[in-house]
Amino acid sequence: MRVRRCAKAFTRLVLLVVLTLVVLLAPPPSRLLGSGTGAGDPVPTGGPAGADGGTPAVGRLWPVGVRPRVLRGWEPPATAYGRGHRGVDLAAAPGTPVRAVAAGRVSFAGRVAGRGVVSVELAGTGDPPLRTTHEPVRASVDEGDAVAAGEVIGTVEPRGSHCTAPCVHWGLLRDDVYLDPLALLPPWLLHRGPSRLLPVLGVPVPA
Repeated sequence: MRVRRCAKAFTRLVLLVVLTLVVLLAPPPSRLLGSGTGAGDPVPTGGPAGADGGTPAVGRLWPVGVRPRVLRGWEPPATAYGRGHRGVDLAAAPGTPVRAVAAGRVSFAGRVAGRGVVSVELAGTGDPPLRTTHEPVRASVDEGDAVAAGEVIGTVEPRGSHCTAPCVHWGLLRDDVYLDPLALLPPWLLHRGPSRLLPVLGVPVPA
């Protein structure tokens, strides 16, 4: 009986140590964009989701990965044809699945200037609807296809990116007006709070 109690106590102690290590080794909280790149963390730019008042936070996930690193953020041009960055660049290796951030319908799937482009009109976002764009992406859907949030719409192509590292350029438009695509994401997707240890009950304190 004593051996059995010792074995249970040891098992609980090992579990406590493993849980503690998982929490301690978790990546640090997201940081706001400073000089343009972080140390592997997602770096949201701009204001909170929906901050522009015209972009509903309908996104349910990032288009690539879980919390990808933002290589370059949203830099709206001063004029319609001015210099800027009409979207965000997300770090993504070639072959990475690209997913629809919300339900909608594929409005374009093809090539533009040699790059694979997939656009999705997002359901329930007004008239005209919001439209996301992703490039360079090898499409796995066709124009007119209905897609659900999280459905794979293609994979990252190995060539065609304008980034210095492999990436996906993610854009957002309403009609011909470019918007910040990060405004589609609710705060719980953009930001990660600090890790917290939960109490573990019934574990004996080692001598």
